[in-house]
Amino acid sequence: MPSSNVSLLTEEPTLDITRTRARTFAVAVTVLLVCAALGAALADRADAQARPEGEMRWALYVTVAPAWLDPGEVMGFITPFWIQYALHDALVKPMPGNIMTPSLAESWTLSPDQKTYDFKLRQGVKFHNGDPFTAEDVKFSFLRAKSSRVLKEKVRDIEIVDAHRVRFHLHEPFPDFMAFYGTLATASSWVVPKKYVEKVGDDGFKKHPIGLGPYKFVSNNPGIEVVLEANESYWRKMPSVKRLVLKSVPEPTTRAAMLKKGEVDVAYLLDAPAAQELKRDPNFRLAFSGAIGIHFLDFFDQWDPKSPWHDRRVRLAANYAIDRKSINDAENLGASRLTGGMVPRKFEFALALEPYPYDPAKAKQLLAEAGYPNGFDAGDLYPYPPYYSMGESVGTNLGSIGIKTRIVTMERATFQTTWLQKKLKGICVCVHAPYGNAATRMAEFVPIEGSFARGADQDVETLFRQQARETDRKKREAMLHQIQKLLHERVRFAPMWEYIWPSGIGPRVGDAALMKIDPYPWSAPYEDVTLKK
Repeated sequence: MPSSNVSLLTEEPTLDITRTRARTFAVAVTVLLVCAALGAALADRADAQARPEGEMRWALYVTVAPAWLDPGEVMGFITPFWIQYALHDALVKPMPGNIMTPSLAESWTLSPDQKTYDFKLRQGVKFHNGDPFTAEDVKFSFLRAKSSRVLKEKVRDIEIVDAHRVRFHLHEPFPDFMAFYGTLATASSWVVPKKYVEKVGDDGFKKHPIGLGPYKFVSNNPGIEVVLEANESYWRKMPSVKRLVLKSVPEPTTRAAMLKKGEVDVAYLLDAPAAQELKRDPNFRLAFSGAIGIHFLDFFDQWDPKSPWHDRRVRLAANYAIDRKSINDAENLGASRLTGGMVPRKFEFALALEPYPYDPAKAKQLLAEAGYPNGFDAGDLYPYPPYYSMGESVGTNLGSIGIKTRIVTMERATFQTTWLQKKLKGICVCVHAPYGNAATRMAEFVPIEGSFARGADQDVETLFRQQARETDRKKREAMLHQIQKLLHERVRFAPMWEYIWPSGIGPRVGDAALMKIDPYPWSAPYEDVTLKK
């Protein structure tokens, strides 16, 4: 018995010690695992919140107009969004994976009668100068935006429910409200600070814009470069690159040379020889992007009964005279998609149309039938800047069937202003890229009130107005297809291709963010661009 007691007394403390040691070891292991997990999480968080570093430089193919710094001045063109995506932000905008992404608006709803859009705004967001973002800024920005013309006709009232809620009340259902408001068809939902704009005025705002975007304004040397710096408080994510420099370099050979010398990291829109050379150099990448813009001939004088272009046969002859494939090969390495339509194939409600074939003999026959067996003097031919060589090629094609033209070139901002003022005469090798769907794409060119329209056919006008009110999708699609078919049959335009072009990317670039937003042919969103570590 005593020995047994001794044995028990000896074993119990040993068991307790073993259990205690086991528990201690388990706790220690647990603590180590927790610390390791916490350390990893903190490391990941540190990586995720790493401060922006470095400078990334772009060579743009046109001069950045001062008006592009202000979303209120955007009108009819997509290139100003080079700046908007950096400096500014919108309630809803195209982003990776969704062409209508909630941004400054967390969500929105449509009333049962389809006449009221209710937007819930993101809270805690501040402009670059520290002013809070509110519904007042949304209303103010919409009313001052020049691109809001179509929407202003549809909106009866803008109701500010509270600081973070705004309602748009329409006169009647308008199925394309979000196609105009929430894409790049307009800049109506891009927001500027009401108090600041009222304080400095429109001119003062262009000199030093304040926005809500991922980058802040540093400087603008007109015709040279725009410099931007990371907004580390941007709500979506902190940018990776500290400074962006957008350089205006109109000459394609200069853009390519700057890329090869390391003076820029991304060179947009290379010409074919430079693109071929870069393609052979392992230090650089060639990237193709686009498919949103369509190059086409616009016959400005077709509505004048005294003009040769008033005759459909003459416009059709011009279509047959253009060697689209050869020009595409020479200008774009054959990358662009030939088309007979004015709406990109991937757009909602687009009608796929093949281009008229290249047939100079047929073109000459049509001219003879129209009373111009020896051709005629068509006056000025304006190539949309910077597509001068393309314009020359088209002029050569037209000249081969007897249609004589004079090439007239302008700087891009001057051309755009003159085009909008409807002062151009003759013909234009133009490009247009309004966002949205088939209706928003045609809105500025087809109906008589369109910013670029010179005339209209009454039946097309009637159809366009009917489709804008039609809420039945199938009926609306049929109307929009009919409009596109009529434009093609009547040869209102001479579409060439859905434009795709090469750009060069330098060795320092991690992600140039080209085509992350599809379709959008340039770098965006800028907070996603990276440099290699």
